[in-house]
Amino acid sequence: MGERLVIALGGNAMTAPDGSASPQDQRAAVEAAMKHVGSLAAAGHQVMLTHGNGPQVGNLLLKNQIAADVVPPVPLDWCGAQTQGTIGTLILNALTHPAAVVVTRTLVDAADPAFEDPVKPIGRYFTEQEARRLERLGQTWRRFERGWRRVVASPEPREILDAPAAAALLDRGYVVVAAGGGGVPVVRGTDGRLRGVEAVVDKDLAAALLARSIGASALVIATDVPCAVAGYGTPAARPIRETTAAELRLLHAAGHFARGSMGPKVEAALRFVEHGGARAVICSLDDLGAAITGTAGTVVR
Repeated sequence: MGERLVIALGGNAMTAPDGSASPQDQRAAVEAAMKHVGSLAAAGHQVMLTHGNGPQVGNLLLKNQIAADVVPPVPLDWCGAQTQGTIGTLILNALTHPAAVVVTRTLVDAADPAFEDPVKPIGRYFTEQEARRLERLGQTWRRFERGWRRVVASPEPREILDAPAAAALLDRGYVVVAAGGGGVPVVRGTDGRLRGVEAVVDKDLAAALLARSIGASALVIATDVPCAVAGYGTPAARPIRETTAAELRLLHAAGHFARGSMGPKVEAALRFVEHGGARAVICSLDDLGAAITGTAGTVVR
């Protein structure tokens, strides 16, 4: 009997090895990734995919910025929805198994403290002059070592609103792509209506919530390294293979996992298992098959 799996694909599954994101590079990377996913579907697993969209949103933002004096910039939630459609289409074309893409919204709290202090950098680096020009359009920019970069809120995901639709397609035998880029962030107004917001939801945390929402038995976070490492970059570095949520939580609290890289992946794995998931795995994309059987990656139970 196959399992119900949520697989979160990192940026390495959507771009060339050097990070370039031309249409040709993205198509080739997705086709390579889908060979692994297709094998899991052929083996009888129910597979739901989610994915990152950083380079793709970055490209859209650059187009916004170049044309800002001619065409009003497209809101960030629109950019997220566009990338769900674009990346989803590439995945559909690369799979031979029946597949479907669900444009997915993620509910966040309008009162989330993240909106008061936006710190999530997105897009490319620019000069101060260019940043000031875009600030006049209502954007928030901050100075970093390499230049100025736009920053937005990254609120906590509260609910994957379209998870029931995605689960219904999964039940009918489809490989389903959902919550791409963490989902299109929306808030609910006092009138009950939903509206998009200028924010980015962490894709790994959204994947953990998606996996819980559809009753997945496993959350698999596919990235560009074989496993999580304690003491990374130090002489005491050691790979983490089999571990419990309690043990991994202690390592996470001790600062073993960088906030901008492995940290969110470890936190997502912990949240899934701590809220009743059977296991979470952090592994390389090439090890997907072995990770499902427990012979590769970091396995958290």
